[in-house]
Amino acid sequence: MNAPEAIGLQSPSPYFTAEHEMLRSTIRRFIADRVMPVADAWEEAGFVPREILHEMGELGLLGIRYDSRYGGSELDTLATVVLAEELGRSSFGGFAITVLVHTDMASPHLSHAGTPAQLERYMPEIVSGRSIAAVAMTEADAGSDLAGMRTTAHRDGDEWVLNGSKMFITNGVHGDVYFVAAKTGGASINAAGRNRMVSMFIVEKGTPGFSVARPLKKTGWLSSDTAELVFDDCRIPAANLLGEEHKGFYALMKNLQNERIVLGAQAMGEASKAIELAMEWVTQRNAFGTSLWDKQAIRQRLAMRASQVEAAKALVYNTAWRDAQGQLVTKEVSMIKALCGTLVNEVMYDCLQFHGGMGFIRETAIERMARDARVQSIGGGATEVMLEEVAKRMV
Repeated sequence: MNAPEAIGLQSPSPYFTAEHEMLRSTIRRFIADRVMPVADAWEEAGFVPREILHEMGELGLLGIRYDSRYGGSELDTLATVVLAEELGRSSFGGFAITVLVHTDMASPHLSHAGTPAQLERYMPEIVSGRSIAAVAMTEADAGSDLAGMRTTAHRDGDEWVLNGSKMFITNGVHGDVYFVAAKTGGASINAAGRNRMVSMFIVEKGTPGFSVARPLKKTGWLSSDTAELVFDDCRIPAANLLGEEHKGFYALMKNLQNERIVLGAQAMGEASKAIELAMEWVTQRNAFGTSLWDKQAIRQRLAMRASQVEAAKALVYNTAWRDAQGQLVTKEVSMIKALCGTLVNEVMYDCLQFHGGMGFIRETAIERMARDARVQSIGGGATEVMLEEVAKRMV
C-alpha cells in the first residue's frame, strides 16, 4: 500500500483494503460460531481449549504476517490490528490475549531472529496452532523495567544452563514452546548502571529443570492461563540460543513496539463493544417514566466516550499504517499504549455504571469486560512508563 485508500462504507477506516475486510469478516464469523456459545465455560476452566487454537490455525488466523513457506499469509501491521480489534470485540479478554500472545508477542521473536533450522522446526507448528507459544520475560521484580531481570543463563560446553523464575506468563501452563529472556552478561554494567546484556532462548515443555511453579489466579482474563515458571539448572542445547548472544534486550524492545499496537487495538475493540452493549441497555431500560437514553447526562457521556474511542482508533490505525511503511513510530506506539489502556478503563467504568446493579452481576458481559480491562493499563508497559517514553521524545 502506497497510501491509505477508501474502499467504501463497509470499511471502518480508509486505511483498510478489501483484503483486510475479508479477514475481519472471517474472524468475526469464527468468534460468533465457535467462541461466543462456549467461552463462558473457558472462563470457568481457566484456559482456551487447544482445538480452538488449532481451528484458528487452519483458518490462517495464527500466521497473518508470517512467511507463506510456514503457512503464513504475509500480510501487514494493519492486518494484525484487525485481528486484535475483533478479538477485543468478542468481549472475552482472556480468549483474546491467549491468541495475541501466541501470534504477536511470543512467536515474533522466532520469526525475527530464528535460524533456518529453528524456523523450519517450530514455525509451521506455531502457525498451524499445533504448538502454542509463550514469551517469558517478566519477573516478580522486573516488569516494565526489563533490565532488572535476574534469570541467568551461562554456557557449559554444548549447552546453556538457565536459572531463575518468570512471573505473569500468559500461556504459561498450556504452552509448548517458550521464548525465554535471561541475563548472559555476567557483571557487565553500562554507563547508567544497568546490565542490559540479555539473550533469548528457546525452551520446550518437558525440558528437565523447567517447570510450572503454579498457575496464577487473576481478577480478569480468566480464560487465559497464566503461570509462574521456574528454571532450576535447566539445560538446553547451544543451538537453542535465539538470535545474537547479549542482544536479547534489543529484541525485546523491538517486539514491544508491535505488542503495544496490538494491545491498543484490542483495547479499542473492547471499548467499542462495551459502548454497543451500553447502548442496547440504556435504550431499553426505563427509569422515571422514560428510557435511560432520554437522560441527557447519560447520552452525552456515551457520545463523548464514543468520540474518544474513534479518535484513539484513528491513532492506532495511522500508526499501524506508518509501521507497515517502515516508518519510525516509537513515540506514537507509547502514546497508543498509554491512551488506549487508560481510555478502555474509563469507558468500562461508565458503561458498567449505566447498567446499574446488573453491571455488578457476574452473568453480564459488561461486568466481565470491566474486570478484563483493568490490566490494559499495566501489561505490556504501565501507563506511567509509557508516558515517560512519550515525554522523552517531546524535547
